[in-house]
Amino acid sequence: LQTRLQAGQGYGNTFKCVLTVYRNESLAGFFKGMSFPLASIGIYSSVVFGVFSNTQRLLSQRRQGDAAAAPSLADMTLASIVAGVISVGIGTPVELVKIRLQMQTQPYTKAKVKQNSTVPGSPVYRGPIHCLRTILQKEGIAGIYRGNVAMLLRDVPGYCAYFIPYAMFCDWITPEGSISPSPFSIWVAGGIAGALSWAVCTPMDVVKSRLQADGVYLNQYKGTLDCMLQSYQKEGLKVFCRGLFVNTVRGFPSSAATFLGYELSLKAMKRCQTETNP
Repeated sequence: LQTRLQAGQGYGNTFKCVLTVYRNESLAGFFKGMSFPLASIGIYSSVVFGVFSNTQRLLSQRRQGDAAAAPSLADMTLASIVAGVISVGIGTPVELVKIRLQMQTQPYTKAKVKQNSTVPGSPVYRGPIHCLRTILQKEGIAGIYRGNVAMLLRDVPGYCAYFIPYAMFCDWITPEGSISPSPFSIWVAGGIAGALSWAVCTPMDVVKSRLQADGVYLNQYKGTLDCMLQSYQKEGLKVFCRGLFVNTVRGFPSSAATFLGYELSLKAMKRCQTETNP
């Protein structure tokens, strides 16, 4: 839904988008392009959380002499920025394939736009591997990283609004005297952080989605700035809020589960390590 609302045409609001997708593509339409993200989400999340945690510990070691010391706000901010930059290298190809597969049945009717040889509305890609191979053959490595600037502008502030609020909410929710936050505190703090992060990310997420969807049938945008200007000129500032509701609603449960799984996994591994090396 997010991609259709941000980069598609004729979907209207969220409810209308749901009805349109179901009517035209049945239930399968809601799961298009999901195989590639599902196969890579574990690696992606591991890298992002690993980079953030290790950067944070390195900064604490250098500034305070103790890697386990509570990080400062500046340390968390810098660690979030590093995680955001690294995430772009892994996430851009995955997002591109997902969006191309989701948008390849989008009917385009605009005139004066250079179209590719494929008839708009007909499938271009047979699956994620075929999509990746086709983009590489036609556009090269640069094509695989289409929208990377917009994604960088999305993920750097997005991860700052992800990790920092999470740490703050965990501190606020956790009762005084507790050694570590409870699973419930982690779940709530993670959910709030996820919703807040997606609220911050949505404007650039719209731009990224449009840039990556561009090229299935049309070649409409010359770059990030051109996409922003064209979108604003045609639809006004409200265009950058497209998909905001879907993003924030989705962000709460997905981030709550991610943080809870991450924290519980860390505790389990530390416990096993302690038992193995008493």
